[in-house]
Amino acid sequence: MRRTPTAAALSPERRRTLIRRIRWIVAGTITYNVIEAIVALSAGAAASSSALLGFGLDSIVEVLSAAAVAWQFAAADPQRRQKPALRLIAISFFGLAGVVVLDAVRAFAGGGEAQPSGIGIALAAASLAVMPLLSWFERRTGRELGSASAVADSKQTLICSYLSAALLIGLLLNAVLGWAWADPVAALAIAGFAVREGLEAWRGEACAQPVSQLVSTEEPAGGCGCGH
Repeated sequence: MRRTPTAAALSPERRRTLIRRIRWIVAGTITYNVIEAIVALSAGAAASSSALLGFGLDSIVEVLSAAAVAWQFAAADPQRRQKPALRLIAISFFGLAGVVVLDAVRAFAGGGEAQPSGIGIALAAASLAVMPLLSWFERRTGRELGSASAVADSKQTLICSYLSAALLIGLLLNAVLGWAWADPVAALAIAGFAVREGLEAWRGEACAQPVSQLVSTEEPAGGCGCGH
């Protein structure tokens, strides 16, 4: 199992640079997701779309998750707040999954057939382009810094990418073929991803070294094993 770059000690200057970068990434994620939530919830309500409403709720969860990381890195010693931040991220995953499942079940039970949404399709396509980049940048920075919470938050952002793809497929099937059932099916697929990542965040399985190890000159017993 080869060691990752996070196993090496970081200079104080490099560490400060990475922390500033995390803060900028988090600020960008929050800004984008606030806009995304407003558009998705409005379009979802207009189209009676469970998947769009779930997407909007996911955007709110993204904001909460990013805020947890911002709260952690606002401290003089971010490591002290890492475990609470991971727990907040996990809870946000579980909350998202629960709400999305309930809304999908309501749709299956005849709570309203989803209507085609051009705005939803455009939003899903835009997010499918933006979110993977944000996730990759935060995960790369978090791994170098050794922050499990930043890596976990990057997975939350990646979930939004999966959700964007599922949403886009569901909305296109509904718009082109009239398959309204594809909308709640897409929502349920998203909920499954959210539960899995929530469990990982709760257990602290974010594939990153503790920050306390980064200031040590000793080699750790083993790497995180993610190989990225």
